[in-house]
Amino acid sequence: MVIKFSSWGSQSETALLVPLIKEFEKKNPDIKVEFVHIPQNYFQKLHLLFASNIAPDVVFINNYYAPKYVKAGLLEDLTPYIKQDDYFNKALSGFTFNGKIYAIPRDISDMVIYYNKDMFRKNKLPFPKNDWTMKDFFEIATKLSKDTDNDGKNDVWGISFETDPIFYLPYLMSNGSGILSDDGEKIIINEPSAVEILQNYADMANKYNVAPKKSQSASLTMAQLFLQQKLAMHLSGRWLVPKYRQEAKFDWDVVEFPNGNSGSVVNIDSSGYALSKSSKHKQEAIKFIKFLSSKESLDALSQSGLIVPARIDSAYSVCFLSPSQKPKNASAFLEAAKNGKATPVNYDYQRLIDNLYIILEPVFIGQKKAVDGLSTAALYKSNLFK
Repeated sequence: MVIKFSSWGSQSETALLVPLIKEFEKKNPDIKVEFVHIPQNYFQKLHLLFASNIAPDVVFINNYYAPKYVKAGLLEDLTPYIKQDDYFNKALSGFTFNGKIYAIPRDISDMVIYYNKDMFRKNKLPFPKNDWTMKDFFEIATKLSKDTDNDGKNDVWGISFETDPIFYLPYLMSNGSGILSDDGEKIIINEPSAVEILQNYADMANKYNVAPKKSQSASLTMAQLFLQQKLAMHLSGRWLVPKYRQEAKFDWDVVEFPNGNSGSVVNIDSSGYALSKSSKHKQEAIKFIKFLSSKESLDALSQSGLIVPARIDSAYSVCFLSPSQKPKNASAFLEAAKNGKATPVNYDYQRLIDNLYIILEPVFIGQKKAVDGLSTAALYKSNLFK
């Protein structure tokens, strides 16, 4: 019997998955797993598979798209097959609708600050601690920003600047705001407090020059700038740990996002394994999901540094905390998960995000003020309130 399993992921991620699939097949010789790897445009292609009635049995999914699939009735209720106490509540909440769980979470995705310890030492600055404030953060970023070639423009910056919502949500959430209300029903990014925070975020690059402007980073990613020691601090997720372990030629660590008015509150996202309601091999598919969700499987994935496991026992294991490897302060990811907030989403979330990219781009490149870009008239014109 053959079941199909779809997932996105880089070559390094699939290199971790394939041995797990082979191990499952070895333990279950009557079940073969066909791995449907979709590295790009995953959800667009997955939509077509569902529409054509050829959806995989087991589907790797995230909390952004889960509401849409649940609303369409495409996923099976997995509540009877999960021991909820084994998982972080915020991981489960991304897949829980009307009291039912539609995916068993594999990992949680939260945000921390990566920092170059050598640059802190060179500038005689103490390493940041988990109780630092936004004021501390900005002062440190200012001291670490440099014009090394004396052309009047900074070419080394204190902090990264990225325009995907996952990178500005920590600034919003740590100050009591966000994109959507906690129930996902109301757009709040146009409220005065959010507008002010987004303007301050844009000003880091365009006014204070403590973060690289889009024109300055050119085609380089923030990770590349960090590796080149052009960035002292980089706000990002666990997925960069394998790359930094392998490629960084300097000492580095991680720390929690600084405290705003509401504390250190970062967005918590999750990915997990769902079962297609149309599957003709549900019991075999459930057996595979249980295997992938086991502590042993998550330990194998987390040992690489790639994920923060959604299972509590795996997250607090030596495999994840890995004291002999960087980052030394790996527990910052777990503290961030504890203090953070599951990203509020709804079935229309992806359309909302797509429109926000367009609305906020002139703000983030300094061509427009946030108060103008997020005015009620501008939002209605952009169909954000559709």
